[in-house]
Amino acid sequence: MRKNRLTVVVAIIVIFLIGSFFVEKKETKKEDLPTVGVLQFVSHPALDEIYKGIKEGLKDKGYEDGKNVTIAFQNGQADQSKLATMSQQLVQEKKSDVLIGIATPAAQALANTTSEIPIILGAITDPVSAGLVKNDQKPGGNITGVSDKSPVSAQFDLMKELLPKSKKIGILYASSEENSKYQVEEAKKTAEAKGLIVKTFAVPSSNEIAQTVQVMTHEVDVIYIPTDNTIANAMQTVVNEADKTKTPIIPSVDTMVEQGGLATVGINQFELGVQTGKMAADILSGKIQPATTPIYTFKEGDIIINQKQADILGISIPAEIKEKAKIVE
Repeated sequence: MRKNRLTVVVAIIVIFLIGSFFVEKKETKKEDLPTVGVLQFVSHPALDEIYKGIKEGLKDKGYEDGKNVTIAFQNGQADQSKLATMSQQLVQEKKSDVLIGIATPAAQALANTTSEIPIILGAITDPVSAGLVKNDQKPGGNITGVSDKSPVSAQFDLMKELLPKSKKIGILYASSEENSKYQVEEAKKTAEAKGLIVKTFAVPSSNEIAQTVQVMTHEVDVIYIPTDNTIANAMQTVVNEADKTKTPIIPSVDTMVEQGGLATVGINQFELGVQTGKMAADILSGKIQPATTPIYTFKEGDIIINQKQADILGISIPAEIKEKAKIVE
């Protein structure tokens, strides 16, 4: 009897030790997972879609959060001091193997923090003018990524088809965003080359957006918005003010059409995120190096039309455009 008890005790101890071994092994394995540090500039539908796409892109390449990779996510909520602090955390505390910056201010904060850890750009219109890479084809450092440069010419062509009588264009943007200044200059040149009259309206902060839009609606026929995070974050305010005078809005991003813009030719933000995630995965697996990997730029965009907004504004969408467009409400 005593021998049987001893056997049972020994068996229990062995089972406990084996269980402890596997638990310890599992915990160690989790700690050893590679880390992808993601810094997002601010929350709004376009950037949120990009982050969703990043996770999907990583997964498509075999990296799933919690299984064989750890995704450390931080959101600066448009606060520069937070972006700097969070960049330090992702580099020092999280010990990220790859970093992803969603929007230019986030990418710049990461670039200011490390020149060694690979950085993937997500939604940066002009990485060269932002001081992030030397050249789009040969970045030359620890940074590469995906541009969200919009097909501006196609956007104005669509606007002229939908609003043939509109001649005065107002470009709304935040003066605090370097990314927007570059786009405004390009949009201004493109619009003027198409015979349109352009006036730019810069806002220093989100507090001035409503008042600025009120002024715009009495001076222009159409409001054009580049891929500007400050304006995107306050899109509902822009729409509310523009609707009072039935002034159409042509944004650069698909999610801003869903929020009340009339139409655009834009890059799908989720797909942009997927491409960003795939590049991060290729860095992790050693398939590519930032210095020699060109900035990825989408060659085509999708026509997106908000039918409900068109009805509110009393605008009839030609059948030939509807046939090739994605209709949202």
